[in-house]
Amino acid sequence: MRLIHPVPGGDTGLRDPGLSELAELYAYPGDRWLRLNMVASADGGTWLDGLSGGLSGRGDRKVFGVLRGLADVVLAGAATVRAEGYGPVKPRRSWEALRAGRTAAPPIAVVTASLELDLSGPLFAEAGPDARTIVVTCEAAPRGRREEAARHAEVIVAGRERVDLALAVGELGERGLGRVLCEGGARLNAQIAAAGLVDELCLTVSPLMIGGDAARILHGPASSTRLRLAHVLEDEGFLLTRYVREG
Repeated sequence: MRLIHPVPGGDTGLRDPGLSELAELYAYPGDRWLRLNMVASADGGTWLDGLSGGLSGRGDRKVFGVLRGLADVVLAGAATVRAEGYGPVKPRRSWEALRAGRTAAPPIAVVTASLELDLSGPLFAEAGPDARTIVVTCEAAPRGRREEAARHAEVIVAGRERVDLALAVGELGERGLGRVLCEGGARLNAQIAAAGLVDELCLTVSPLMIGGDAARILHGPASSTRLRLAHVLEDEGFLLTRYVREG
């Protein structure tokens, strides 16, 4: 892996960055910040055979781990949680310095208006008491399911007929979970962007064309967020880009 933009000290770049160097490259600028992290094919698709893992590579997985280690909370839509088989984030010894003063691993926060979740599954049953899974829902969600969810997870009710994402992100911040890592999916990303909540996009471009009907990283309402390219890492043909919101 090497840093190809910006290149420090001429044309050599930063090569094979370690954990501390990657943590510095991806450090959160403040205590309230929402970062999207996605992988896409060279032609813009976000999944292969229904999953994102087929588009990933060694460097992408390495950065993925660092981003989780830096985050206060990992945000994901219920469809992504179901499709990707989410469990709780497992603590890593390498994160100890990154997470000083915080829980050993960030909790997962699942966005769902319908509450169609397997509340007996690993994401809920195996989450530690200091990083319980969070369910983000709305007042219109079935009351019985909401009460059942509250027995297995922390529940945030944000919005009436649908989840108000601005309110939800604010509620996370009030709980000390202001540095948010959103892992999708594409519909949740689009809604977050339309709400003007995206501060940063970390996008890995996979050296693969896939065609088909895979969604783009934003699949939903139109939005416009002006971004500035902060850096680009290259690893085995993968481009790991970081864009920061302008203004």
